[in-house]
Amino acid sequence: MQNSIKFWRISTSEKELKDLLKAWIAVSIAFAIAMRGSSLFSADFYFKFVVSAMTVGAGFLLHELGHKIAAQRYGCFAEFRSFDNMLILAVAMSFFRVIFAAPGAVMISGRVNARKNGVISAAGPAVNLILALAFASFYFAPLPGLLKSVASYGFVINTWLALFNMIPFWLFDGYKIFKWSRLAYFSIVGIALAFMVSQQFILLKA
Repeated sequence: MQNSIKFWRISTSEKELKDLLKAWIAVSIAFAIAMRGSSLFSADFYFKFVVSAMTVGAGFLLHELGHKIAAQRYGCFAEFRSFDNMLILAVAMSFFRVIFAAPGAVMISGRVNARKNGVISAAGPAVNLILALAFASFYFAPLPGLLKSVASYGFVINTWLALFNMIPFWLFDGYKIFKWSRLAYFSIVGIALAFMVSQQFILLKA
């Protein structure tokens, strides 16, 4: 039995914290390797690792925490568990500049009906859209060009994460949201698509 740790009203455990950290680091390494322009031991690689941790890694991490917090609000047990084999695969494939990231999932147990399951599922993509909006606001702030590039990448990757997870199929968030509420589903997809269009005509050409 894992000892419970409380942060405000959020319950976690040492096992969950370790799994979250493991997944965050592995995803960040995978994207940094895929984006590398030179040696893995170069300053360029370390910089891209930091950028990946701030954008992609944070996007994955906070997406899962969105599910967790929503589930715990309904009185469910909810903890993230990393898929270690998938993390290893993600890092291995990144050497071929291919990213296949399934870092883990929030394991939920409790009495959850279709509406609650839909709300819990919607929390993840919603977090990514909020992050995308935050990165967009940083982009238009008076920041150095390097930080603008980080903000632009953070906007793009979190928009993509939100849209990807809205696929209405199998274990994707979109499937559970679509079953619960068509309005919620198409609202999230519509916002993500609007962000996707804006990155082509505003952020990447500003």
